[in-house]
Amino acid sequence: MPRINPALIDQIDNSTQATLASVKSKLGMVPNLFATLAHSPVALTGYISLAEIVTKGKLNARQRELIALAVAQTNECQYCLSAHTLLGKGAGLSESEMMDARVGVSINSVDQAISALARKIVAQKAMLNDTELNAARSAGLNDGVILEVVANVSLNLMSNYVNHIAQTDIDFPLVSVSQQHAA
Repeated sequence: MPRINPALIDQIDNSTQATLASVKSKLGMVPNLFATLAHSPVALTGYISLAEIVTKGKLNARQRELIALAVAQTNECQYCLSAHTLLGKGAGLSESEMMDARVGVSINSVDQAISALARKIVAQKAMLNDTELNAARSAGLNDGVILEVVANVSLNLMSNYVNHIAQTDIDFPLVSVSQQHAA
């Protein structure tokens, strides 16, 4: 049961209602995360703005989903694992690739570096040492891409944290946090 329920449409202002209508037109639904964020138009708009901005960077949809899965697994956010497993399929990721991303691995060296970096940023509270940062660079990530990974991690941390605090009801096919990598 949620600790913060999704906002009801009659409880939010017209601008926030329009924002949720836009979300529904893009996704075909208003996920509970967005309806929960609607209690704070600033939080909702900030989240959506960052989500839209990161799509304009160098990372493609697959890579952004790899990051989302790595962050969700590291933070044990079942809502985000469930949502991003569905979104990952839509971005062309296989089940195996999604399981790999959750543990920070990939057969592709750049995707490996992206997933591993995302997990390290979360697990180590961004306190990476020179060796870890240089490993990302050696795997093909330039400083711009590294910072773009940070932006995507930040976006996903926000959704993870909101879901943990609100205990958002999962409105996607359920994915277990404890699901283990089948290497």
